[in-house]
Order: sequence, then C-alpha cells, then structure tokens
Amino acid sequence: QVQLVESGGGLVQAGASLRLSCAASGRTFNTYAMGWFRQAPEKEREFVAAISWTSYRTTYYADSVKGRFTISRDNAKKMVYLQMNSLKSEDTAVYYCAADPVLGTVRAGRSEYWGQGTQVTVSS
Repeated sequence: QVQLVESGGGLVQAGASLRLSCAASGRTFNTYAMGWFRQAPEKEREFVAAISWTSYRTTYYADSVKGRFTISRDNAKKMVYLQMNSLKSEDTAVYYCAADPVLGTVRAGRSEYWGQGTQVTVSS
C-alpha cells in the first residue's frame, strides 16, 4: 500500500515558480515509479511528468512543460517533487501525484495509487 499526499499548490502570477511536493507512505516506495498529472476545469486529466525508481532516475515530460518543469525524488524522505518555473495561465489545474511499480503504467495514467490533488492557479 502506498498513500500519497500532495502539497505546495497556490495562486501565483504568470512567470512565477512553484514547487509541488508529494509525500508517500509505504515500505515499497523506493521501488515505485512516480508521476505528476493535472486536470484543468472541463478537461481530461493529462500527463505532466514521470520518474523511474531506479538509480538512473529516468524522467519523462509532456511537451507542454518540457524545459520549464522538473520532477525529482528523494527516496530517503519518500518524497517526490515537481519544480515548476515560468508558469503560464494554461498550467492552471489540479495536480495529482501518482505511483505504480511500472513506469509505463504511470505514464499511461493507469497508476495503482493517486493522491487527492493540489490546486495550482496561475493568473495572467
């Protein structure tokens, strides 16, 4: 079992930065791939970023955030982060943390575990 709790959302102006955090519980966290998704009002949930559990820390990003967002993890603290820079109004959404043993499953949006989400609002 893995429980995920997101934090760090808020209201910022365009061009600002935010760092989202995802705190995980569970003894098997170190062997779970992790990801971030987002869902804007009246839109479907979409993939943002993912990171493998291996020592290579392989990362993947949606084209819309590549170069602006960075996903990272700290296995010792059981934390996953999403550093978001140069925020745009179109980044406004509820952001969700996801976990699954298989990286491909995370990227496909079919993770076994999901957090409750944290709201990010970017004003233009």
